[in-house]
Amino acid sequence: MNRFFKNLLFIILASSTSFAQINTPAASPSTTLSQTLGLTKITIDYSRPSVKGRKIFGDLVPYGKVWRTGANKITSIKFDDEVYVHGAVMKAGSYGLYTIPGKNEWTIIFNRDDKQWGAYGYDINKDVIRFNVQPIQPQEFTEKMTIDFVEFTPTSTELSIKWESTEVRFKIEQRGVDEKIMAEIAEKTAKPDATTDTYFSAADFYYQKGVKLDQALTWANKVVEKEKEYWTYQLVARIAAKQNNCAVAIPNAEKSMELAKKAGDDAYIKLNQAVLSQCKKGY
Repeated sequence: MNRFFKNLLFIILASSTSFAQINTPAASPSTTLSQTLGLTKITIDYSRPSVKGRKIFGDLVPYGKVWRTGANKITSIKFDDEVYVHGAVMKAGSYGLYTIPGKNEWTIIFNRDDKQWGAYGYDINKDVIRFNVQPIQPQEFTEKMTIDFVEFTPTSTELSIKWESTEVRFKIEQRGVDEKIMAEIAEKTAKPDATTDTYFSAADFYYQKGVKLDQALTWANKVVEKEKEYWTYQLVARIAAKQNNCAVAIPNAEKSMELAKKAGDDAYIKLNQAVLSQCKKGY
């Protein structure tokens, strides 16, 4: 091998070695957060920078400028189904979550581009919604930026963005959930091959909502005919008790209690105690 090719090989090997990647812990580790809400799921991907003794808002993150809402790649938020964000409709899909921090007010931005590295290529023409929220001061200092879901109901939550001594929140909800469930119940319970699981779920949903309790009790009795378990007797008992039909509630609660004690299920023992206490007060 002549000297030219030897030098060329040396340069290639040296360059490869110089640029070889070394794995080290990320300064702003990436995080994926998923949450079921109503009948859908929300997934958030973001990177979590640390304070490290620095002043964050109004300095490292300037007021009045678009921020990636984290570090590295733009924070993204994905909805598996349609939801409402701060009262506005958001179709299923993945969005870039930008923010414009301010001392007294933040602007929250959902943008169609969820692939940007930072906010350098932010395009206002791709905004889907914008709205303003007021920042609050949390009780505790947050060293590493945190996005989380707080203040739950079965169909709503608030998304919290917290870092340093600042927090902002906004509401996400799924509407029309009960109507969708009622439609599914009507469809599935009408089938000739409806299962006891279907009847149980349908009866329990009606019980929880306090609607059509006569129908719920009919379905619960169908379940007991096939499956004589403490949880099926308890379903009949609690529905009947909600109707103030203690003549039905008491014997079913007592049977459920007997079986629950044999199984050692303290939760169902307490449920039956509640039914018996409610009914015997009325006797």
